[in-house]
Amino acid sequence: MKWLGVLWLAALSECLVKIPLRQVKSMREELREKYLLDGYPEKQPDMPAYKYLHRYLNEDKTFMPLRNYHDMAYVGNIHVGTPPQNFKVIFDTGSTHLWVPSIYCSSAACTNHQVFDPQQSSTYVTSYETFSIFYASGEVSGFLASDNVQIGNLIVMNQTLGLTLKEGEAMKNGPFDGILGLAYPGLSRLKITPFFDNLRQQGLLSQEVFAFYLSSKSKEGSVVMFGGVDPTYYIGELKWVPVSRPLYWQITVDSISMDGIVIACYGSCQAILDTGTSLLAGPATEVLNIQKRLRGRHYYNEELVVPCEARNTLPDIVFTINGFDFPLPASAYIQLIRVGGPRARDGCYSNFRPLRDAPRPRFWVLGAVFLRKFFSVFDRENDRIGLAPAAWV
Repeated sequence: MKWLGVLWLAALSECLVKIPLRQVKSMREELREKYLLDGYPEKQPDMPAYKYLHRYLNEDKTFMPLRNYHDMAYVGNIHVGTPPQNFKVIFDTGSTHLWVPSIYCSSAACTNHQVFDPQQSSTYVTSYETFSIFYASGEVSGFLASDNVQIGNLIVMNQTLGLTLKEGEAMKNGPFDGILGLAYPGLSRLKITPFFDNLRQQGLLSQEVFAFYLSSKSKEGSVVMFGGVDPTYYIGELKWVPVSRPLYWQITVDSISMDGIVIACYGSCQAILDTGTSLLAGPATEVLNIQKRLRGRHYYNEELVVPCEARNTLPDIVFTINGFDFPLPASAYIQLIRVGGPRARDGCYSNFRPLRDAPRPRFWVLGAVFLRKFFSVFDRENDRIGLAPAAWV
């Protein structure tokens, strides 16, 4: 039956559109390198109470408890309007909405980014509706409108998107202008059709899939693919995992182990694959258990400083998913970074973080640390995710 898989892959590669992505330093990395991360949460605090706010918010407000834009690290280009205006966005599987800054934005954060000018677009239509999105690291708010949105040679007509009027201070140094969400439509409280769903409905895709290759070797070379899969970006065969809840791209993880011993996710747990974060996040008690095995010491802001030699000596941490093992070497889960400005030195940090605002206990977020090692295919037609070792092309 192997020939069926070959035919399927051939079909997926037809009408494939690739959007280059560029790896940028996350805001966390920028702050850490300049010794500014210590104390920063007091200025822009994570707010655990936000997870209860949706009970009191108006219908035009949305709460995204798992999204912290301090940790976003891959950006690509989209074009909005006619003629097109260019924006750098995060292609984010952990959220649903599409938004970019507008010329009417009054926040200091907008002065550092490209802004959309409705008066320069002949296809722009306003809806006179407002929106607010609460993230763990701040809020963006503004008004909804519709216009043409282009990625590569694909143009979605009359896409509803948010145009910001205010953005949180934490966005000021963000290396991106906006966010293009790729999660399921049910995640949105705004009751609008997400970008990928419009791609499907307007018949622009030969296959209802998108895929990510996130390079670990350079800032260039990463891509997001729409409508197909290029098999040269991975090794071996894709291992398919069913989506356990079509809201986020959520799956069931069997266990997380080291040296054959389960160290987290005992008896299975839930996780989302999230291209919008650079980290591995999980329940605080389980992350603490892992941190102890890394032989590091706590520094600040729940960051763990680890001896750099551990990158070469610690064993793989293995995520077992749907019966398949996906090992992460220490060089992936321990990050080497230069810190300290003119007197820079090497420092190594754990890429695990406690997740305190999870929608339910024992919930994990597998970000770019995981996805750099494994090519990922997000199949909306069959509600499943395909994973295979990434080829370092």
